[in-house]
Amino acid sequence: MIRLFRPEDAEQIAQLFHDTVREVNLRDYSIAQVQAWSPDDLNFRDWVTVCSSRFTYVAEEAGLILGFGELEVNGHIDCFYCHKNYQRRGIGRAIYQAIEAKARELDLDRLFTEASITAKPFFQSVGFTVIAEQQVFRRGETFTNYRMEKNLQVSDRSKL
Repeated sequence: MIRLFRPEDAEQIAQLFHDTVREVNLRDYSIAQVQAWSPDDLNFRDWVTVCSSRFTYVAEEAGLILGFGELEVNGHIDCFYCHKNYQRRGIGRAIYQAIEAKARELDLDRLFTEASITAKPFFQSVGFTVIAEQQVFRRGETFTNYRMEKNLQVSDRSKL
């Protein structure tokens, strides 16, 4: 089931983010990088504020959050993660479809994101193109990621 975020989801979402970065993204980034990206001192209460300020879609099954993705009103997709134990099962695609449907409802012309090395193939599979490779700095570590975008043209609106 895909639904909008509720404040009681924050702790599970923060843990899902932490575990996914630490285990899944480890195949593309160093231990030092994933520790900087997702430090041990994550505060799930911060996630309530962030997730509530965006259209945050959650995939849930039997009380377990399997993934989430955030859409800002300008078309930016910020966090987008699937549970480490539920990768490659269509969950990300379902979350993405909800995000794109909302973007079209908001009459946005494009979606854009900064995708990790790990997430880049997923975003390409749903029609995003790489605009630029970039280096970002967080907590003393430098990361490669990709500015990506997808145009939501009128002729494409029936393809959702």
